[in-house]
Amino acid sequence: MPNYGTPAEHETVNMHDLLPDLSNPAQNLGLALLVTMALTALLAVIARADLQDLRIPDALNLTLILSGLTMSLAGPRPLDHVIGATAGYALFWVIGEIHFRRTGREGLGLGDAKLFAGAGAWLGWQGLPTVLLIAAATGLVAALLRRRTGAGTRPEGRPEIAFGPWLALGLWTVWMYAVWLPTP
Repeated sequence: MPNYGTPAEHETVNMHDLLPDLSNPAQNLGLALLVTMALTALLAVIARADLQDLRIPDALNLTLILSGLTMSLAGPRPLDHVIGATAGYALFWVIGEIHFRRTGREGLGLGDAKLFAGAGAWLGWQGLPTVLLIAAATGLVAALLRRRTGAGTRPEGRPEIAFGPWLALGLWTVWMYAVWLPTP
């Protein structure tokens, strides 16, 4: 029977342990840089699409999810990334469904749910709380600024807020921290 250690040994998971060999850019600088640039470009396109149209095309989200899951296959714990993608989508779907049932209006689109699934695919489930915290904080600041200036308000007075750019920023920030900062 395998020895899985004591429960205390599994309480804390270091993000560096979840990522493929990119967790040490000094060893694979070229690959780490290439993957980071590709992820950055994809997130920038997603953020721009959501800001322009308040919609994230499925092709972009699916590219994000599939590339994250593919990257996870090179790492030590790909199941954490599958769980992250599933949990990310499910959480936002439930929140969106509750909002729709209570208000009759869509408040959180499935594009945001797929983008959060992409964050889980790239970072594993352990990165999702930090991504959400960053996205919520920066999105709130943006919403308050828009409200103050009156920008992006519909005729009926409700503001239009794209959440995708803030999720993309959260994913990018956690990725940069996990890959580019040295492990203590």
